Amino acid sequence: MEFNLHTGLKGEKSDTVTDQNTAIRYGSGGAAVYATPAMVGLMEAACLSAVDPLLPKGMATVGISLNIRHLAATPIGMNVRAEAELVEIANKRLVFNIQAFDDQEKIGEGSHERFIIDLDKFLKKSADKAKLVKE
Repeated sequence: MEFNLHTGLKGEKSDTVTDQNTAIRYGSGGAAVYATPAMVGLMEAACLSAVDPLLPKGMATVGISLNIRHLAATPIGMNVRAEAELVEIANKRLVFNIQAFDDQEKIGEGSHERFIIDLDKFLKKSADKAKLVKE
């Protein structure tokens, strides 16, 4: 299947730090600052925004690998922004460079791999797995 993707595609997502996305709330730390898991989610969302709208109907992407560094703390009230750039396409595997910034500085960086899936097949496989738990 041919996909309408090319390296250089970019995506961006933003968020504001609240008590709902702190390390304390996520259980990932004891400080009321932006949680690493929240930053990861924002980075993934930036990747999605770069490519998923360009995929054919019924296709989507799922994350398969993540390598990030959380570089700086961001307090409640500040805005955060994640940026993603598609840097490699290998058949259905996509590789992104990702960065995150708050109002003052870069707070995160790394790489993320996603895989293009047929959504119906993917969900059927997941539903079949769920049936095993019920048996």
